[in-house]
Amino acid sequence: MTKIISKDFRVRPGEKIKLKEWPTTLKPLCKSKKRYQKLLETHVAELSSLQQLHYASNRFALLLIFQGMDAAGKDGAIRHVMSGVNPQGCEVFSFKQPSAEELEHDFLWRTTRHLPERGRIGIFNRSYYEEVLVVRVHSEILRDEGLSEELRDGNTLWKQRYRSIVDLESHLHRNGTRIIKFFLHLSKDEQRRRFLERIDEPDKNWKFSLADIHEREYWKHYVQAYENCLTVTSTRHAPWFVVPADDKEDARLIISQIVLDELNGLKMAYPKITAKRRRELKSIRKLL
Repeated sequence: MTKIISKDFRVRPGEKIKLKEWPTTLKPLCKSKKRYQKLLETHVAELSSLQQLHYASNRFALLLIFQGMDAAGKDGAIRHVMSGVNPQGCEVFSFKQPSAEELEHDFLWRTTRHLPERGRIGIFNRSYYEEVLVVRVHSEILRDEGLSEELRDGNTLWKQRYRSIVDLESHLHRNGTRIIKFFLHLSKDEQRRRFLERIDEPDKNWKFSLADIHEREYWKHYVQAYENCLTVTSTRHAPWFVVPADDKEDARLIISQIVLDELNGLKMAYPKITAKRRRELKSIRKLL
């Protein structure tokens, strides 16, 4: 088993990102499927225990953001890594094409409505980052957002959106929300293989659409958009982690280790029982 060191995948603040310099695959972290399953089960069990402590201590909120190319494995990572978490303390939100109501508000509105409360874990499968990724690649989308021509100025729009995002994340951190952002780094060849798998395997046909092929034509544009985004918005308080995603099992182990490290770093504790509360419990015990 290769030890997973979270900081190896972290984008340092101010670091100029070139994704071709970041691997999409690693030497397998586990020597066998059995070893992988055992390690993931260990991670999941520890995460479940920490999530219970996180809920009880009620001091912080945790927001996990997942971004990546189509078929990068976001759904599977969320499903496997968070499989042991109590649903009462965790919510997952998937953000697709904005609704008519959402388009009538600023670009952060639809996601900020779903931010986690203290003691809870919120998971965004895609997020407000879509507004500096897919919208940047397909700038025609801006016409549907109701922005004036002045606000659609390409020379300032993206810088302003980056600033809004960084300011929001700084505000959330100051008020107790801890943010971890995962970019699942998938190679174009591996995406092709997964698309073919979705076509060839009947139980995966529902995952595939012609729109996926259409977006694949913009691969280089998305790479550039991600490079700009990761460079500008990875901060000390809201870091990006570039996770090699060609091997789904390795990706899940890396993600779970990073989440565990973040929760352990919070130094949480169960609420202390006061003397008065202890007397109350003893009185109740007698009644039972």
